[in-house]
Amino acid sequence: MGSVMDQAIPMVRLPGEDIENFATLALFGVAGAVQFSIAAAQILLAVALLLWIALLIIRREAFEAPSFFWPMIVYAAATLISASLSPDPRTSLIDCKQLSLFLLVPITYRLASSRHSGTLITVVVSCAAASAAIGIFQYGILHYDQLSQRPQGTLGHYMTYSGLLMIVLMAALARVLFAKSGRTWPVLVMPALAVAVALTLSRSAWVGVCAGAAVIFSLKDFRLFALLPIVLAVFIALAPASVTTRFFSMFNVNNPTNRDRVAMLHEGERMIRAHPLTGVGPNMVERLYEQYRGPDAVNKINPHLHNDPLQIAAERGLPALAIWIWFIIALVRDLSRRFVRAPSAERFLPAGALGVVAALLTAGLFEYNFGDSEVLMLFLILVTLPAAADRHAAAA
Repeated sequence: MGSVMDQAIPMVRLPGEDIENFATLALFGVAGAVQFSIAAAQILLAVALLLWIALLIIRREAFEAPSFFWPMIVYAAATLISASLSPDPRTSLIDCKQLSLFLLVPITYRLASSRHSGTLITVVVSCAAASAAIGIFQYGILHYDQLSQRPQGTLGHYMTYSGLLMIVLMAALARVLFAKSGRTWPVLVMPALAVAVALTLSRSAWVGVCAGAAVIFSLKDFRLFALLPIVLAVFIALAPASVTTRFFSMFNVNNPTNRDRVAMLHEGERMIRAHPLTGVGPNMVERLYEQYRGPDAVNKINPHLHNDPLQIAAERGLPALAIWIWFIIALVRDLSRRFVRAPSAERFLPAGALGVVAALLTAGLFEYNFGDSEVLMLFLILVTLPAAADRHAAAA
């Protein structure tokens, strides 16, 4: 009788179901491809964007986004105002195209259900494993083992490479500590990710990994902090000489890169004093660097100020920095509330996102990673996953 009824009642397909499936696959592709090619990731993002818009139109859905998205819109508006008042508005406005990446938040919010979130994390970790293998090969076989030539995977810069690995490490660690299933693969992959980050010689990423791990440990069990000295001791004992030398350089005040970081604080301060409201304009720091450079500068020119808050204030003004801080506070509050409310089996999503935020912000004190398109894309996807999972759970 049941089989007859099943044959008599056709399965109901929602309008745009195929479009939603393809859009979700494109989003998965963005999260994976961004670790290998920014061009491929941006093409897939364009596909996901068009399919998302089509889905909203076909199903007559209202635009939805988590609460922390609205400070991002205000930040984008402040950036456009700064660009219009820049010494070279055309160059600054072209640089503002990166603001379109903010749309990853509502796209992820609409497409990534709790079921999809676990799969997406697996895709991200798997792609990072392949990327880490490439970096380790570059260091060990191709001799990318010095500051002038470091492992960078298939990406254009070692800082981007290390920043992406840092973020994925946080997502993998949270899944290992909080998830009830799907932990075996992250456990197997994490050593390779950690080794690859170490071999990049990127001190900002090292500090970011420690900060993000500390946050995730504190969310799980404070006693896990006892592991940190052990990990540090093993790191120093087993790391190649180039890595340990780079590690101890963090505490050398006469190290040229350390002195240049301090000098950049002074250059940024001069830019902010001269243009406190709208900054010197997006993508103008490098062009105007010599004008504000002091006698303590090590490099003649720097592309940016290697510090997220300083770069934002110098480029876009103090109001834009205040809005950016508003975004960070709104994001942390949103993730913290979701962590408290989430069932224990689903806490790995907000826990990982909080670790990602801590890692990005800490590393961002020594590197302008918020302006790195690849890092920003993966960051926005991962921090939106908890809200997306909650949205789909509530709808179900």
